[in-house]
Amino acid sequence: MRLALVGATGLVGETMLKVLGEMNIHIDELIPVATEKNVGKSFYFNNKEYKIVDIETAIDLKPDVALFSAGKEVSIAYAPKFVKNGTYVIDNSSAWRMDAGIPLVVPEINPETIKNQPQIVANPNCSTIQLVLVLDVLKKHYGLDRVVVSTYQSVTGSGVKGINQLFGERENKTLDSRAYPYPIDLNVIPQIDDFESNGYTKEEIKIINESRKILNLPDLKITSTAVRIPTLGGHSESVNITLSNKPDLYNIKDLLSQAKGIQLKDNPKELQYPMPIDAKDNNLVWVGRIREDFSKENSINLWIVSDNLRKGAATNAVQILQYLVDKKFI
Repeated sequence: MRLALVGATGLVGETMLKVLGEMNIHIDELIPVATEKNVGKSFYFNNKEYKIVDIETAIDLKPDVALFSAGKEVSIAYAPKFVKNGTYVIDNSSAWRMDAGIPLVVPEINPETIKNQPQIVANPNCSTIQLVLVLDVLKKHYGLDRVVVSTYQSVTGSGVKGINQLFGERENKTLDSRAYPYPIDLNVIPQIDDFESNGYTKEEIKIINESRKILNLPDLKITSTAVRIPTLGGHSESVNITLSNKPDLYNIKDLLSQAKGIQLKDNPKELQYPMPIDAKDNNLVWVGRIREDFSKENSINLWIVSDNLRKGAATNAVQILQYLVDKKFI
């Protein structure tokens, strides 16, 4: 397999390389793509040296698959060109997610939406992925009536700029650029992405719309609040769920403990519950604090944590790639 990696030098691109190595996906040739300032520089993968090329060169090389993690504008401009040349594109940006003709895929839920022909496959938003993995289990066994989610998102979701702002403030450094309009160290910012006219941020709208599409529940009642917090390691979510049928907490915990990609950590007596420190550098979605919501019939509360650079981005994309390989689509 010939694989192009667009955005190879970014946080998600670097994590994709780690996951590719961990999953032992056979790659005959890697084509690393980055910005003009990095073109021509040496790039190492599996102890082999590669040269970074520009994106037009990568298109002309006609790789089997291109993993994109270079932002919405790059994806809009170049992903269709790769597909026209016979390449599958797995895109990590928001560019194509809500396009009706493009599959939005979490491999544990809806891989069958991918066709056996070169196309764009959209990788969901990081906060959406960890949420829908849990919701899908509950949907199948209890039905979903309403979902209320509040996110607590790591600065790694803003890339290197977010990390630099956090530690720059902590060390009292002068910052050349900032990821956030306010200090993030010792603070919480209830804004991720720009505000829409309805008062929601784009991040909150992504969670709502993407969850409906992935779960194939276009009328699902769901609302969200997205918050940036000064942590590394992963995103956390507090979720209130109203089910269509009366929940059995023991059964729900059992179902989640057996679900692929999910790790149950729920023992309040021993102070055991998921935290970003648990999720960091692994590919699982962690769930805990599962309890009845006494204020509303058929409702539960739970807490979800996952590494946003891993399952929230790189791992999910590589798992889509693995599906293409397993199905012999490439």
